[in-house]
Amino acid sequence: MQRWPVLLFLAWACFLFFSGIGLFTSGFLLMRIELTNRSSCSDPLAAPAWAGQGVTSRACWMPQRVPKAVLLIIDALTFEFARFDPAKARPRPYENKLGFLHQLAGSQPRHARLYRFRADPPTTTMQRIKGITTGSLPTFIDVGSNFASYAIEEDNLLGQLVENGRRVVFMGDDTWDGLFPQKFFRSYFFPSFNVKDLHTVDDGILQHLYTTVDGGEWDLLIAHFLGVDHCGHKHGPDHPEMAKKLTQMNEMLRSLVDHLANDTLLVVAGDHGMTETGDHGGDSEKEVNAALFVYSKTPLFGAHLPEEPETIPQVNLVPTLALLLGVPIPYSNIGEVMAELFSGDGGTALAAFSQLSAYRINAGQVDRFLHSYSLAAQDLPAERLRYLRELFSAALEEHDRLLAQVREGLPASPEQEARLGRLVVRFQHYLREARAVCMESWARFHPLRMVAGCALIAASCLLCCVASELAAALDFSYRSRLLYPLLWGLAVAAVLGLAHLLTREGLDLILVVSWSAATSQLAFFWHSWGRRPRRAHLAGVQPPVANVGLWQRLRAWQGLVLPMGILFIRCCAMFSDSFVVAEARVAPFLLASLAVLLVGKLHWHGRLTAPEAPKQSPGAAFYQKESWQLLCLLAVLLACLRLSGLFHQCREEIPHCQPSPFLAPLSSLQSAQAKNLFYLLCVASLAGLVYAVRCWLQHYGNLNSASPLVLFVRWAFPLLAVWIACYWAVTSGAEDTLGKLQELVQVALVGFPQAVYGLASLGLLLVLWTPVTVFVKDSRESVGPIVTPYQGAPSSQADLQHVIPQIYRRMQESLKTQLDRGHRRATVAAYGLGSVYSAALVIVLTLLGLLLLTLHSERMSLAFLLLFLEGFVLLQIHAWVVSLAGDAEPFVVPWYAVTAWVFAATQFFYSTGHQPIFPAIHWHAAFVGFQEGHSTHLLPAVLVGANTFASHILFAVGCPLLLLWPFVCEVPNSQRRKLKKELREELQEKEEQPIMEMRLRESPERFSAALLQLGLKYLFVLGVQLLACVLAAMVLRRHLMVWKVFAPKFLFEALGFMVSSICLLLGIFLVMRVDCAVSAWFEQLQPR
Repeated sequence: MQRWPVLLFLAWACFLFFSGIGLFTSGFLLMRIELTNRSSCSDPLAAPAWAGQGVTSRACWMPQRVPKAVLLIIDALTFEFARFDPAKARPRPYENKLGFLHQLAGSQPRHARLYRFRADPPTTTMQRIKGITTGSLPTFIDVGSNFASYAIEEDNLLGQLVENGRRVVFMGDDTWDGLFPQKFFRSYFFPSFNVKDLHTVDDGILQHLYTTVDGGEWDLLIAHFLGVDHCGHKHGPDHPEMAKKLTQMNEMLRSLVDHLANDTLLVVAGDHGMTETGDHGGDSEKEVNAALFVYSKTPLFGAHLPEEPETIPQVNLVPTLALLLGVPIPYSNIGEVMAELFSGDGGTALAAFSQLSAYRINAGQVDRFLHSYSLAAQDLPAERLRYLRELFSAALEEHDRLLAQVREGLPASPEQEARLGRLVVRFQHYLREARAVCMESWARFHPLRMVAGCALIAASCLLCCVASELAAALDFSYRSRLLYPLLWGLAVAAVLGLAHLLTREGLDLILVVSWSAATSQLAFFWHSWGRRPRRAHLAGVQPPVANVGLWQRLRAWQGLVLPMGILFIRCCAMFSDSFVVAEARVAPFLLASLAVLLVGKLHWHGRLTAPEAPKQSPGAAFYQKESWQLLCLLAVLLACLRLSGLFHQCREEIPHCQPSPFLAPLSSLQSAQAKNLFYLLCVASLAGLVYAVRCWLQHYGNLNSASPLVLFVRWAFPLLAVWIACYWAVTSGAEDTLGKLQELVQVALVGFPQAVYGLASLGLLLVLWTPVTVFVKDSRESVGPIVTPYQGAPSSQADLQHVIPQIYRRMQESLKTQLDRGHRRATVAAYGLGSVYSAALVIVLTLLGLLLLTLHSERMSLAFLLLFLEGFVLLQIHAWVVSLAGDAEPFVVPWYAVTAWVFAATQFFYSTGHQPIFPAIHWHAAFVGFQEGHSTHLLPAVLVGANTFASHILFAVGCPLLLLWPFVCEVPNSQRRKLKKELREELQEKEEQPIMEMRLRESPERFSAALLQLGLKYLFVLGVQLLACVLAAMVLRRHLMVWKVFAPKFLFEALGFMVSSICLLLGIFLVMRVDCAVSAWFEQLQPR
């Protein structure tokens, strides 16, 4: 049996998929490291005082200029909505509706000004809120310390205000409640998810806005209106409803200005724009082009009014508001202050000095952030960072020289004013260059990488499909289809690495790996295409396909229609956000449809009726007994699918959804009676799972020996169940224990889970060390020698393959001879040999199941029991279908079985209380057995990942059972007496051949090819689903729900694929380890 080539080929196929995932991710997911540093008034960033500068009681870094501010966020306020063009006689519904802004800017040019407010992608509300409060460039993944919620842990404007004793009042979109918990002095939150509701949020704000403004108990008032955004989603911008909503906003602004005090700053901002269809989320011009309006009854600006509104990046609002309100700029800000708001009431020179102080503070803060970030991450180019440092140092030196001259009391001169102007420009240049460097690294899609990643994944799927068909041929050449492609890939990687060394440029590891993977793929296809016709030519025959008629070809492909059709439907539905949201209900439906249609197909072809049944009367009386068993299994499967829906988790996109009560721990139950009842039910489920596994192993004779593994199964399985039950008992009543027992409870909360981890790990090591669970009862008489083709003892693998069939026949002849003589005792009895491969897999799956169950809440034991039951039923259905089909190739696992197995893994991802969204991750799993926390991030990541992808792990490790189970379920000897005489004669002829899983060892080359083919089919089905998610994320990257639905779905699908592929390799490796151990066992069994 070729073991290592099979594993290497599958590992190479996984590497190809991983390369495609990495390449696509580098172009799609915008990611940065989130720093936890915070600014404070004591930081040495305050600009040195210059002559004539006053100090206020609330000075922090720079004197406070505005005591109060009102920030109105009109969601999706595009610049075109705010701009007023009197030349348009017939404006569109969204044009010229905010006339009050134009009136203020025109009549009071020193008090009001309109800007283009440019948003950074992704243009989703949550990411934009992060941008206008932190001053940074939020991406889809902000890697920080708090993974369990959307709360902003990074330093932000609201946090600075609260820490410095200011009162922040909020009203509007309830998204802010999750982003800034416990940050508001007073708040009025309104539900925001229903995009068809245009008025609830806006009307709720208007009920409290004016009275709150008049009350004066606030320093910063934030009101977030949603009606314009929801109107765009529901109707689009060019609709009469948009005109009504904008008119309502215009009247609101008119009334609000009347309530404002003279020293209050009004800021009206849009968080993003919208497309012509009312959507947002991407980086198109319409999506990033929002509006900003600034107003105060006190003069803010100079007399000069620009001809065209200036474009202001959104991040510039944060440092501007922070310094105006007299609080430190948030630590991670990369925005630039709006200089016009710092002109002051003095002359030109004083205005320039005031602006220069703001720029000096701003530049120092950005320089500090870049230095800290460069120490924490490596995604900013070192050359650009050095260049920025040189710019800042030069500007700082010039600032110090100019400040020294001012302190000497030299009179202002035109030359000095010119120097002030040039220095301001230098600080502006530095800040804009710094922002540009961060934008290049954090806030851009890379379409070429996304397309290349999709192509690489698609080519990997094609490779798996082609290789799975070629693997059935016994002359599958690993040299031309594995070794040569690997060498080509390594050569390309070496050339690219050498080129990077010669050019002294930074090495992009993702690109190098991707080019290597693509080259190895091309080499595989080239060698596969080139060798096929030559083999046929050298053999002197036509290719097999040429000798097959059209009808035979259609029948050969007929078996693919059902599984591939349902798989295609599932992949197409990935492009619908509604399907992704409701996938927890759709996945069981697809699996049930596949099973029902498969049984219906057997009935259509007459496979369910008995051979003697007349075709004209296919009634119930003529069905085979096996057919009734198959129908009963189908009913059990449908019941499992139905019951698995009881363990669902809710998404916020599904209205009126209540999460399953089984997800909550037992400690959350208030009723002691209900808690005890559920606890007994959970323990019963755990005990039932262990008992069922032991019964199966006992039935097939795998618990008769005294090997270490068998002893472990006998004693450690019940012990593991007891420890888990004790842990559940402690956790369910930990909060009710008395003070004296608290220490004991804390020890138990750590001790029981760690004991389970240790004992289960020991069991897994035992399986790898001695996986054979066969008991041999040997009372043999002297027999003739068993020889190799070259005489003597076997000395090679080829000799051993010649010896093993002789051992089989010797055992069978001895057994038959003794039975013919009337003796009940067989000379050689091997218990468990026919299920030796499956037994090892079942033991490993049970150990993994108990481990994973420990990481879930107590009542998830019912879901795990369903998982094992459904897996068993699927295997039984597969075995009966193979048996009833009759003409099925035993060494080939059909596509329907692989597809159903993958669907079951997806179904139980949802049925174990998970959803492809970050808030649904069970973060508590990281602390099961580790109440005091962790010193590293690796172990908690492994625990949380194991909890999240438990179903993927179990079904991937158990995938080889799809090949083994039909052999295990062959007709047992006890049933042969019930068959007809002619069938018994046929079975007697077959008795000379090995039965059950030993048939696999009769053809080691076909066995290894079958494992390779099964692994490639599994990777193909997983890869096609992954490809659909990748394409959906790329095509719909400007969709409204891309960052809320499609991007998380892609992430979870990619991680699930990686976990499944690694566990698939482990499962196949375990089968090969058992095969190696069985070979050693036969060597020991050989008679002396």
